[in-house]
Amino acid sequence: MKTIEAFKKIMNEQTEIALATSVEEIPNVRIVNFFYDETKKCLFFSTFKENKKITEFQKNPNVAFTTIPNEQVNHVRVHDAQVKKSELSVYDVAEQWIQKIPSYEENIKLAGAMLDLYEIHFGEAIVILGIDSRETIIL
Repeated sequence: MKTIEAFKKIMNEQTEIALATSVEEIPNVRIVNFFYDETKKCLFFSTFKENKKITEFQKNPNVAFTTIPNEQVNHVRVHDAQVKKSELSVYDVAEQWIQKIPSYEENIKLAGAMLDLYEIHFGEAIVILGIDSRETIIL
């Protein structure tokens, strides 16, 4: 499998990332659900309005993340990314969320008005396909 194809497969199949922030040299990491929009070349996730991580994004929009593998070790890592609040809402991308994570439909119904949508933009990613396969791709 070519690396770019593996990247797309991982981003389409894995549902969570470990998202790392850092403010005043204090790192913080959390697990969030996501989907990747290949057309916009960015990753989307939502969070409750006024969540602590929003303050962290405002202080330092530079983030890193890794996808969380399901059963295999294949995953994507990104060191140099920027997070920003999306101009879209969770309702605007509901179809993409539900297609990837069907149970997310209930989240949108119950809490959609309390959620903000965020985008993570990045230009390159490290694709890890086992112990001996690690390649950086440019998007």
